[in-house]
Amino acid sequence: MASKRLLPLAAMEKILKQSGAERVSDKAKVALKSVIEEEAEKIASQAVKFAAHAGRKTVKAGDIRLAAK
Repeated sequence: MASKRLLPLAAMEKILKQSGAERVSDKAKVALKSVIEEEAEKIASQAVKFAAHAGRKTVKAGDIRLAAK
C-alpha cells in the first residue's frame, strides 16, 4: 500500500493544519495517509457489497454513506 499514491501528502498536511497543527512532520503525513487509505478501502469494499446486494453495478453516494456508518 505504501507504494500506491492514492492521496497526496500535501493533502494530509492541509488536513492536519486545518485541524490546528502549526507544523507537521513527514512521518505524520505518511501515517495519516496510511490510516485514511486503509479506512477508505474498507468503506469502498462495503459500499460495493451494498450496491451488489441492491442488484446494481454502480456504487452510489448512499452506499458510501451507509458503509461509512
